[in-house]
Amino acid sequence: MDKKICWESFKAEANTVVERLKALIREGNVRRIVVEHDGKTVAEFPLTAGVLGVVVAPVLAAVGALVALLKDCTIQVERTEAATPAGAAAAAGPREAVDREC
Repeated sequence: MDKKICWESFKAEANTVVERLKALIREGNVRRIVVEHDGKTVAEFPLTAGVLGVVVAPVLAAVGALVALLKDCTIQVERTEAATPAGAAAAAGPREAVDREC
């Protein structure tokens, strides 16, 4: 089965960003997290498949600290997904306001 790379982006809010990233990482297909401020990349954290929580915890702490300091950040998440038929993604149901590009 072919895999494709997709990007999701969302505005970071200091009080929810760590929990949101934990949920995304639990899905298991996150490859990279990028923190942007005013259109410029501030930090980039590569993740490999099967990373342990011990490895992810410092990344989440760093992202949380950056968001708290910079206030107006965008979080970009690179993920891999199995190629699906055109209508399958729409059937999955609504999600939070997220920009998605595959």
